[in-house]
Amino acid sequence: MTQIALAGGVMASLGILLAAMLAVANRRLYVYEDPRIDEIEDLLPRANCGACGVAGCRPFAEALINGETQPSRCTVNSPELNQQIADLLGVSVGNQERLIARLACAGGTHVAATRARYEGLKSCRAAALVAGGGKGCVWGCLGLGDCEDECGFDAIELNRYGLPIVDAEKCTGCGDCVEICPKDLFSLQPESHRLWINCRNQDPQDEAESHCEVVCTACGRCAADAPEGLIRMENNLAVIDYSKNDLASPVAIERCPTGAIVWLEDGEPRRGAGARKITRKEPLPRMEPLPRV
Repeated sequence: MTQIALAGGVMASLGILLAAMLAVANRRLYVYEDPRIDEIEDLLPRANCGACGVAGCRPFAEALINGETQPSRCTVNSPELNQQIADLLGVSVGNQERLIARLACAGGTHVAATRARYEGLKSCRAAALVAGGGKGCVWGCLGLGDCEDECGFDAIELNRYGLPIVDAEKCTGCGDCVEICPKDLFSLQPESHRLWINCRNQDPQDEAESHCEVVCTACGRCAADAPEGLIRMENNLAVIDYSKNDLASPVAIERCPTGAIVWLEDGEPRRGAGARKITRKEPLPRMEPLPRV
């Protein structure tokens, strides 16, 4: 009995000692957390999409508390909830412009030819590893829907011609489609960027037009018609200088012969009057294979 009592006393003393050590450690290592973080997190969508530039809603709430960002940076949230956050913190809601994912390609199957039939995993990334994917234009969209699958907000849908269409109302600007596209065709653009080059081709004109009917041919008409310095030709492609976006207008699209440069109206691309009309409804036949040398 004495040994049992002794062992019990030792265990009790050890328990008291450890509890005391934990209490001291808790006091010395305690990190204060502002209770408003939980309140703000409850007002956020908890999408953890990263569109705000922060890796998750809770870190975004912490950044708001620290005055490192503004509520309007959360483009997934409603304006009303962002205003509630601003009122809670006693700060301005901010005026962050929405970013929308845009695709720099209009080459659906009815206007852009394929040079090989791809058979394998239905994935743009997988197809791109097989000689570029099989499309005639090596710069063009492969149309297998990686972006559609990756989008967590159902903002991207492939149309009947295998071309991703972005729903601007649903798009949060998270950038997942930008990361997943093996052809680097997606980018996040402010809503105010309404003048848009619907192409990434950098091949010479004759070769480019043999692959796609809506390709940029670098004819230079858009640059000649636009205000000076707004558009330049670079690597056989028209490039817009968005630092001069206040000069942009539909005038630059009117003489484009292929409709590769467009003006966005309510999120829909408008081609110029000089663009060739697209009447074909069915996919183009596959291109003849290149002759062996």
